Amino acid sequence: MNAGTVVAAVCQFAPVADRAANRERIAELVARAAERGAKLIVLPEYSSYFVEPMDDSLAANAEQLDGAFTALVRELAARHDVVIVAGMVEAAEAGRIRNTLVAVDRSGILAVYRKQHLYDAFGQAESRWIAPGDLGPAAVFVVGGLTFGLMTCYDLRFPEVARTLVDAGAEALVVPAEWVRGPLKEHHWTTLLAARAIESTAYVVAADHPAPIGVGHSAVMDPQGVAIAGVGTGEGIALAELDPTLVARVRESNPVLRLRRYRVVPR
Repeated sequence: MNAGTVVAAVCQFAPVADRAANRERIAELVARAAERGAKLIVLPEYSSYFVEPMDDSLAANAEQLDGAFTALVRELAARHDVVIVAGMVEAAEAGRIRNTLVAVDRSGILAVYRKQHLYDAFGQAESRWIAPGDLGPAAVFVVGGLTFGLMTCYDLRFPEVARTLVDAGAEALVVPAEWVRGPLKEHHWTTLLAARAIESTAYVVAADHPAPIGVGHSAVMDPQGVAIAGVGTGEGIALAELDPTLVARVRESNPVLRLRRYRVVPR
């Protein structure tokens, strides 16, 4: 690893309807990624618990933000001296849950993001089971001098989310996902990852579920939308070195963030 860079790992695996099994799998993946030099380890959406199709077991298996799942990833972060981003099923009100991301290191929680755009599309109805996250300050955190911003899965289709993150200083976008398979969905996934990187002049670090439910293709995109690491459709880990000087060079030669004439406001 070069001085001033951050090695990021995307861990593509299939969470199941068994919290203990998921925690065991996460521990294995984090250990493997850390052994390969990762300092930021990104796990998919719904890493703590997942069931397809969604049902009432989501709420039954939801946890508090300071519950056992977050305690596990904090312990793993301390053991391996890394920062971990993972999706979890967080308890909410009225029988629904929050689709939540936590970023943790050995000191505790660095950032929390609750999914804002729910997947009510392509025949799905995520809002039946999940409460949307509140609009608020961008969820950003720093690793090795590089600023990362959090967003989730369907948020990828809304460029405004990425804009709010780069406006808050993000140089890399972290996208845990469960990108459901379907016609052209692989194409949408890879195209949107590249688009968010290009328009944000930022890295994109995206971890998906593998086939057959997800499309797989977890990837790291550089600030010009070039895939510099990736996984296929099965389980696996991919690592890439993120260089803040590259972000600075791209933003100097292509100053789209400075030249744009519109701001993003909530509605």
